[in-house]
Amino acid sequence: MTVLFWTSILLVTYTYVGYPLVLWALGRLRPRHVRKQRIGPSVSVIIAARNEAGKIRQKIDNTLTLDYSPSLLEVIVASDASDDGTDEIVREFAPQGVRLVRSPQRGGKEYVQGLAVAVARGEILVFTDVATILEPDALSHLVENFADLTVGAVSTEDVLMDSSGNPTAEGLYVKYEMWVRRLESRFHSLVGLSGSCFAIRKELCADWSPTLASDFLEAMQAARRGYRSVVDPAVRGRFPAVVSAQLELPRKIRTFLRGITVLVANLDMVNPSTHGRFAFQLASHKLLRFLSPFLLINVLATTGFLMGEQGFRLFFWTQAAFYVLGMVGSLVPVIQRNWITRVAHYFTMVQWAILVAWWKYARGHQQIAWEPSKRPGIVAPDHGSTH
Repeated sequence: MTVLFWTSILLVTYTYVGYPLVLWALGRLRPRHVRKQRIGPSVSVIIAARNEAGKIRQKIDNTLTLDYSPSLLEVIVASDASDDGTDEIVREFAPQGVRLVRSPQRGGKEYVQGLAVAVARGEILVFTDVATILEPDALSHLVENFADLTVGAVSTEDVLMDSSGNPTAEGLYVKYEMWVRRLESRFHSLVGLSGSCFAIRKELCADWSPTLASDFLEAMQAARRGYRSVVDPAVRGRFPAVVSAQLELPRKIRTFLRGITVLVANLDMVNPSTHGRFAFQLASHKLLRFLSPFLLINVLATTGFLMGEQGFRLFFWTQAAFYVLGMVGSLVPVIQRNWITRVAHYFTMVQWAILVAWWKYARGHQQIAWEPSKRPGIVAPDHGSTH
């Protein structure tokens, strides 16, 4: 029981603390820099949309005003059977070269993205969500990374905003994730891209999956072909927080279910003899992260069995108090003003979401149908803004 306790707690600690520190140390010893250069490939921006009449106009306006040669820029809106007037708004932009690709029946985000990939003319494909607002120089900065022939995909950095365009306190977890991504990029490669906005060489999209999460799968597809995926901290994808805390748990469950489905379908990539550094990163960032709730249950259970030994009793009740605080935080949002409560609530919610996602996966559920999270519109960045 003691061995099981220490094994579980060491794996959990490594997952959330040890892995980033290992990346930091190895990245300083043998960093992999990206050789950036101004280049001018053709770019297709693909905007996936499902009933986004309230925000699609702002998104298209933002995309058309990005600082990139109009002759090299193609904008495609991929509509997943929208029936709220989204398609009619998109057609208004046809004189400005915006193309509409529509699925007559709902097929899911990746399905409609695949329809757009099939007709896209750009050498570089940029996938972005309607709620994500990009800064004026985003495309030029993204494209610079592809001058490095080892780079297959580039991710933006996520920034959570409120409805006025200001960073939110909810972004603590996002900031942690962005920190880990920067460390992964400097060490070797990202194991997942930002679903809100990422760019990829079109040649890597030849085997596009209409059902598996593209932001995770395409990073692995790039790795299979010998490329790496990197993050560009100079490119920020700003998007608003979910309008209701009650909607956050279902969204997390959907996200983890999609991630688990992709990982299990590509478990061969955890083999270090064939995928080297990427296998180490995939196992550390994704596999152990998806297993963390089971490890935490082991820690709590073994601590309970060992309560008679010195130190274990206090640790057991500390864990119990942390999880109770997290659950109470979800029922009484006002106490989340305290940062300890916010951390406990979010961490507990994430672990519960992973458990539910595994339960759904075990029962054969697949998250294909797509309903974008309810997010308010945000103020677009001014063209004169700087990073």
